[in-house]
Amino acid sequence: MRKLSLFVIKAALLAMLLLSTTVLADVTLPHVISSGMVLQRQAPVPIWGWADPDEQVSVTFAGKTFVTKAVKNGTWKLTLRPLEAGGPYEMTIEAKEAKSKILLTDVLVGEVWFCSGQSNMGMGIGVVKDAEKEIAAANYPKIRLFDVPKKPSAQPVSDVDAVWRTCSSDNIKKGGWGGFSAVAYFFGREIHNKLNVPVGLIDASWGGSYIEPWTPPDAFETQPELAPIVEKIKRLNAEYRRNLADSLDPLQDWIQKTKKALAENKKFLPEQPDFPQHPFTKNEPHDYPWQPTGLFNGMVYPVIPFAVKGAIWYQGESNLDDGMLYHKKLKALIGGWRKLWGEGDFPFYFVQLAPFRYEDWPSKNITPTSLPKIWKAQMASLAIPNTGMAVTTDIGDLNDIHPVNKQDVGKRLALWALAKTYGKEDIVCSGPLYKSMTVEGDKIRISFDYTGSGLASRDDQPLTWFEIAAADKKFQKANAEIDGDNILVSNEQITCPVVVRFAWHQEAVPNLMNKEGLPASPFTTESE
Repeated sequence: MRKLSLFVIKAALLAMLLLSTTVLADVTLPHVISSGMVLQRQAPVPIWGWADPDEQVSVTFAGKTFVTKAVKNGTWKLTLRPLEAGGPYEMTIEAKEAKSKILLTDVLVGEVWFCSGQSNMGMGIGVVKDAEKEIAAANYPKIRLFDVPKKPSAQPVSDVDAVWRTCSSDNIKKGGWGGFSAVAYFFGREIHNKLNVPVGLIDASWGGSYIEPWTPPDAFETQPELAPIVEKIKRLNAEYRRNLADSLDPLQDWIQKTKKALAENKKFLPEQPDFPQHPFTKNEPHDYPWQPTGLFNGMVYPVIPFAVKGAIWYQGESNLDDGMLYHKKLKALIGGWRKLWGEGDFPFYFVQLAPFRYEDWPSKNITPTSLPKIWKAQMASLAIPNTGMAVTTDIGDLNDIHPVNKQDVGKRLALWALAKTYGKEDIVCSGPLYKSMTVEGDKIRISFDYTGSGLASRDDQPLTWFEIAAADKKFQKANAEIDGDNILVSNEQITCPVVVRFAWHQEAVPNLMNKEGLPASPFTTESE
């Protein structure tokens, strides 16, 4: 028989304590609001916590005091006015009737980014290229790190057990698999160095996780193609409620018998009854949480509505056989997060997956074109407002799904933020992205966005990984020549070309880039 979960036991003890005391409760805060934090500059900043119902709570920060009252369930929330970058400051939170006070110190105001995804986001600085050198140099007092614990939940939880840490050689090594997220750190370091403002990084990532667990439950309903997930959520919730209801009588009986056995000091106590586990918190398959909403509930919801500038995302390997459906799932995730944060269409920048040999991937549906189909879905997601994509075809490792060059990944995400979010107009933030095609006799002209100061070959060799086909869609290797900001694609055996594709294979490491050194994204001109 499965033992009662620690959560259930803690909840029962807490309920008993609450019923047995009339002492006024101290004002409390979520862990994300604590000493050492970074608050988002130039934006309204929510501050929230818990106190007795109707308790008057005041927050004093940067010379101004804001007052509110806790509602019936004991929660309270107020919003600080926008501030410019600076600090360190102190923040005082007081509950009038309980005579309870919290003093927060070393609070900075700057740029805050939420960082999430699976293992390539979670991969720590200790296992990347030049790890020792990077760790030794990671002393940035005005960069702060908040590492969300890996914990799924059946329902949204209000807090996480984490602390803000100053970025230092010691602190950045803390955490699983090499320490704090390397991609998040290299991104934040670039923002900090270019803008000269404090930066707060909140990392919530879990290796092997699918996109579905990170998505708010209501967000799936915005995409008709995700109706099966909506039905699955309803079915699993209903199943859990039935199982929970069936377990209550045996649980009550066990409680009574155990009380009696304890009172009589019996040698053997009644065996604990089985207690249902919500499917959202199960770790399967491959020991990874995968059920919808579970990681959102346990790792994202607890930090909402902490003010952020935007989000960066590195995920997709686990959804490799989704094809274009991944675009719908990403659209649901982005829309769901933006709605709950309530900050409008905040920036969302993501990483395009790197080339990798997936032959041994644990799915019979994976083929050499499964990865290009995810690339296509990621390209399509650039149509979502205020998004950007870091291309990584040139910095991957065909034999390692966790490429060690995370410096360039973080920097390329930062290029998008610097150009699009922070208005640095002189920055080219992306390599060439397919724009349109035109048939010109026996050639096809390909036009791009983000050509920068011009197109180029990385190794000064003829352009690689271009293919062309006629109406029969039988692709053949193509000649590709740079013509201004365009590429002319042809094959002497094809006189009536119809379609072109580029780097359309999981092992493709093409050499097309712009002169700023940023690689072109794989693409196909086919609409379907």
